[in-house]
Order: sequence, then structure tokens, then C-alpha cells
Amino acid sequence: MNQSLHNTADALPVLTDVVELDTPLSPLANLLKAAGDPLRLEILRVLSQDSFGVLELCRIFAIKQSGMSHHLKVLTNAGLLSSRREANSIFYRRAYLAPDHALAALQQQLFATVDTLPIAEHLRAPIRELQQERSLAAQAFFSENADKFRAQQDLIASYPVYAEQMTQLLNNTPLRDKNLALEVGPGEGEFLAVLAQQFNHVIALDNAANMLDKARAYASENQLRNIEFIHGDTRSLPHHKVLADCILVNMVLHHTPSPADIFQDLSNALAPGGALLICDLCRHEQAWAREACGDLWQGFEPQDFSRWAQAATLDEGQSVYFALRNGFQIQLRQFFKPTNY
Repeated sequence: MNQSLHNTADALPVLTDVVELDTPLSPLANLLKAAGDPLRLEILRVLSQDSFGVLELCRIFAIKQSGMSHHLKVLTNAGLLSSRREANSIFYRRAYLAPDHALAALQQQLFATVDTLPIAEHLRAPIRELQQERSLAAQAFFSENADKFRAQQDLIASYPVYAEQMTQLLNNTPLRDKNLALEVGPGEGEFLAVLAQQFNHVIALDNAANMLDKARAYASENQLRNIEFIHGDTRSLPHHKVLADCILVNMVLHHTPSPADIFQDLSNALAPGGALLICDLCRHEQAWAREACGDLWQGFEPQDFSRWAQAATLDEGQSVYFALRNGFQIQLRQFFKPTNY
């Protein structure tokens, strides 16, 4: 009897992390199996508001690359993650099924449930370290290349390419007040002239001192007298008690270590009824931009901005997209802070 049971057990197929049987229930089984591991749930939690490379995830979770690659493959095969190549690295992010997909509701509920749990304390320190390294890399690039800023910017999208569309979006944005505008990363300061004409007071924020000096020189040359310059990043805004009626971020987010955190910081700095206007690149495959232009991200999918805005309690407004002759595409996005917030 025991021998018979033993032989029967040996004949049973070995269950793996990915269901091999091709049946209508296979996608559901794959998703449930992928979500049935505590480590994989922690990976989904960490990837809720950011994208990380394989080696970065190995650092965060302190496991070998072979083990991490296995878990990432399982999550990807289950439709919970997607990957993209940036230079020599593969970055992972959450995947989002189309609303009419049979498993979309289950996937969204899984993500929502995971996000109610705090990120484990032992994971927070390596995440902060990685974000700090990204930030320092961006600062170092602009510190070393401030004199080449115009030429490097022109490689992708020079200011005149998007200035008119951004000005039009600003003009079409209904605002309760026009007392204070904030521009994050003003570059050489050209758009400050547009803001200075429409708002009583304008703040230019940049974490690269030499770039801020360029914006300050532009303002002085053009006699823009209602501009205040702050050296720092978006985390410093509470210290300066900034509550803006409008915040603009022109071609900056692809240089920042954690764009999702930027959305949250800027939402906190917006007055109720205020607007956040963003101009940035759509997702692209031109990896040379990382080294040539100091880009940390190869653009963004439109749904990235939508998800980060929603998480930051911002309502979505207009969206404008236009392509450039060099193969890049730009997205202009409008978000609002609810008036009853």
C-alpha cells in the first residue's frame, strides 16, 4: 500500500513556479502562484512607486542575482512586472493590465492590498542609498557640464521646441489665484520670464548651484524682479513654507532619482485648486542619452505619471503629446490639487 502510494506520487508532475499547462485558467494560476511568495510580494511593494534594475534589487534584498532573476521572471511571466533595457541594465517595474483584461481587477486589488503594508525597515536604508546615488550622479553631471547645458539639451529637445506648447498649456490652465508659481529645475531660466509676467511672485528651485546661477543671471539680464531663487530639491519645500498656485517641471523628471517622490513633494507644496504642469519625454530606447545628457530614465510611459499623480492625490487634466524629428516624443501633462483637499 505504501509502495503503491509512493509510486503514484512519483508519477505526479512536479509543480513549478510557473504553471506549464496551457488551459484557460493558466494565467490565473500563474498570477496566484507568483503572488504566493512573501519575497515576491515585498518586491511588488518596493516597485510600487519606482523602477529598479536587477542589481539594484539584489542590493535592496541582499540576495544573489540568480535568485533575484528567478523571482523577477516568475513575476513577469505572471503579468505582474514588465522590464525594459536601459543601456546595459534591465529595469523592472509593475505591469498594468488593460482595464478590460479578465485579470485586471484581481491584479489591481493585489497591488492595492500590497501597498497598504509598509516597506520593511531593513529595506528602507538600501533604497535610500540607491536614490541618493542617483541624485548625486545627476548633480555631478550638471556640475561638470553646466557650460555645455545648451548643447546637451539641444541633443534631445531644446527650449524653443516645447516652450510654446508649455506656455499655451499654462494659459489654458484655470487657476484660483496667480500669487505664486514655482518652477523646479529652471535650467537657464527662459521660462521664468513667462511666469514672471503672469504671477506676482515666482520661485526657481534647483539642486545644482551652478545651474541656479545661470537662471539668476538670466533673470538679472532680463530685469525679472519678482523671482526668488532656492538652492535645494523638492524635499526642502516645507522648510521654505512654499504653497504655490502653480508648479511647473520642464524636462526635469528624467534626471531625478525617484519621480514618484517628486509628485508627492509637489502635491504637498500645491495650494488647493492649484495646478502641476509637467513637460517630459515619453518612453524611448535611445540609451545614449544617459551618458550624453545625464538622464537617469529613458522617458516615461504616460500611465506612469497618471499613477504617481493619483497616489499623490492629484486629479488629471489635459494631456498633449507631440513627436520630434529626432525620434523623441514629448508629453505635456496637467494635474490639479482638489479644492476640498
